[in-house]
Amino acid sequence: MKIWAHRGCSQRYPENTQLAFEKAMELKDLEGIELDVQLSRDGELVVIHDERVDRTTEGIGYVRDYTLCELKKLHIYADAAPGQSILTMAEVLDLTEERRKAGMKLNIELKNSVWPYAGMEEKLVDLVHQKCTSDTAANIVYSSFYALSLERLRRLDSKAETGILDEKVSDCLFKAKGCKADALHPFWRGMDLTK
Repeated sequence: MKIWAHRGCSQRYPENTQLAFEKAMELKDLEGIELDVQLSRDGELVVIHDERVDRTTEGIGYVRDYTLCELKKLHIYADAAPGQSILTMAEVLDLTEERRKAGMKLNIELKNSVWPYAGMEEKLVDLVHQKCTSDTAANIVYSSFYALSLERLRRLDSKAETGILDEKVSDCLFKAKGCKADALHPFWRGMDLTK
């Protein structure tokens, strides 16, 4: 069995935060960390799951309507762990560098099925190539519900490892034909196919 930390150690710590990622990296046999990325109004790659900031911060509105500076000023709700803020993708790559050198993987989910952020794939691939060696870049997995996004990623980086997301395995299989994803990432309750 392989253990992945979904949005970091999000059962115990605020999701997609530095603390959640640090606690995940303390797990000895961790295979990888999954996280979510979107674009701010000024085109910065930020790590947050929801399209809106309302659930996890005191802010109101869409991530895409905030600049990076404005997002950084928001406080993430966390009674037991105050002081957490929204991270950039560059900060997460820096934070996880040593563990990725040791083989830990990062699954970067592009949150672009609601808002197909223009240029997101290019920004992400450029950042990974800038921040990672070829060895640690090989430990990056890109996933999305949006099959066209994975097609773009593959054109930008032919070695990119990709996983297609959807509710059911059958839907993942259908999408995978077009985007040629390396893996299927269905919702765990969506195992609708048997031998």
